Amino acid sequence: MKASFKKTYASLDADRLVLLWLAVWWVCNLLQAGLTELANDEAYYHMFAERLAWGYFDHPPVTALLVWAGERLFGGELGVRFFFTVLQPLYLWILWRLVRPADADRRDAALFTVVSASTLMLQLYGFIAVPDGPLMLTAALFLLTFKRFTEGRRMAWLWMGVAMALMAYSKYHGALVVLFALAAAPPRQLLRPSLYLSGAVALLLLVPHLVWQYDHDWASFAYHLSGRNSVFKPGYVVEFLGNMLVVFNPFFVPLYVQAWRKVKPQTTVGRALKLLPVAFIGFFLLSSLRGYVQPQWVIVSCFGLVYVLFDYARRHPRTRRYVMRAGGVTIALVALVRIEMIFNPLGVRFEVFDNRASYGAIAEAADGRPVIFRQGYAVAAKYAFYTGGEAYCQPNIRYRTHQWQFRDDDSRFTGREVLVECPADMADTTREVRSLTMANGRRFTWFVDRSFHPVRLVDIAVAGLPEEVAAGEELHLELTITNPYPYVIAVGEKGLQLTMLWKHGRFRVEEFPIEAHFKIPADDELTREVTFTVPPQLAGERFDVGFALRREGYTNWFNGKAVPTRVVGNL
Repeated sequence: MKASFKKTYASLDADRLVLLWLAVWWVCNLLQAGLTELANDEAYYHMFAERLAWGYFDHPPVTALLVWAGERLFGGELGVRFFFTVLQPLYLWILWRLVRPADADRRDAALFTVVSASTLMLQLYGFIAVPDGPLMLTAALFLLTFKRFTEGRRMAWLWMGVAMALMAYSKYHGALVVLFALAAAPPRQLLRPSLYLSGAVALLLLVPHLVWQYDHDWASFAYHLSGRNSVFKPGYVVEFLGNMLVVFNPFFVPLYVQAWRKVKPQTTVGRALKLLPVAFIGFFLLSSLRGYVQPQWVIVSCFGLVYVLFDYARRHPRTRRYVMRAGGVTIALVALVRIEMIFNPLGVRFEVFDNRASYGAIAEAADGRPVIFRQGYAVAAKYAFYTGGEAYCQPNIRYRTHQWQFRDDDSRFTGREVLVECPADMADTTREVRSLTMANGRRFTWFVDRSFHPVRLVDIAVAGLPEEVAAGEELHLELTITNPYPYVIAVGEKGLQLTMLWKHGRFRVEEFPIEAHFKIPADDELTREVTFTVPPQLAGERFDVGFALRREGYTNWFNGKAVPTRVVGNL
């Protein structure tokens, strides 16, 4: 049997050899998917899949759809991740067909497989359920159709339009793939009418998603274009550059640079592949000047780096030997990390470990009551996944808002007794604040609200706020307050306070309590006038300004839309 296997293996040509090793890699990913606990974001996307829609706050819908489909086949972690494991062999096979030399042999197949498998980012994003997997597959499909388009194939423009729409439905970064690919194309390709027909096809297919965005005030676009912005911090740039040295393969960094310099693509798709790493890394390096950049945002760069290193190494025997050896060492180290992710023999405390015990402890304390989490939007989703308990996450003005704002879970908890996560240092005047230390080492602190009545959906519209105000200026504002709930809301009673919020960037928030006592009738609205003197510490910045109903121990967002204004120096 051993001799027969060797004979069969030796008879495989380059294409079949690549397919064989991609199949082996897929089986490894499949086992990893079923035996590793969920990361925080995976549980969050599982929460998306509970209610399929054409869009979600953070991302377009393909990730949720794949999770939903996988859970129709399997339970637990494997169900969440199953279809994400399927994507990787598909997009790597497409990449092989794009970069495969006409005279490819078995040594080329082995080199391509080792370069791909030793790319660290591809190892991690081969099994976890996040939008980067769908982006990689749809980007590969786009590059394939783009190749055929530039070759003048009939109907290639149609399939390219479909691929662009699929990229947009997977992750918004797909727009960069299109822009950078077109930047690599000869000018004559940009003048072809069929290119614009392709764009029209993509736009037509995206209509349902655009309608969803319109119905939700373009929430995703606003978040990604401005909601992530922060102040400049040198650490963001340094961390991004450090990540770039690690996430592909630190053993190959000098070779990536050398290969990129020496490889001279002869086709448009080859030039596009070569451009992708420089363009993506350059784009997000600039982005790091205005906020934190996650390293996986440049994942499409892997296509270009695999291409240039493969093309260079196959023509330089010494480099090939180094790549095969260093790649083998990398794969062995990755195997050890994968074992750690399953069994955790080192006792590492990380988000893929100890979830059942950790969230089970909270569920035991909740004793069937819903749990209102403070700011861990993914933690709330993970609690629901691992315990089956009811959960909700409050939007937090000092952190960010998220998909939970589009769910009505908190309204369904009205009148019930709930656990509310609160700050660990919250003053305990009722002796009902409790804490526990979870198996993952984190501390969970809560109090019990005996009769929970949310105020999140109350809308406070502000009139009379100029586009520019001065420090020391007295503002006279008119508030129109709408209560959509079937109960009276008493402001100024039981700790419920009207607060004016001035928010700059992601993390700076100035809160100013407004002395007010009034009741908002059920299913009704009222108008109130407030006076506010702009304090000097706000001078020199632009703010989003609005009002909130705030209670001690709870977090909040703006109640209603914020109004942008700039504060200039003193009067």
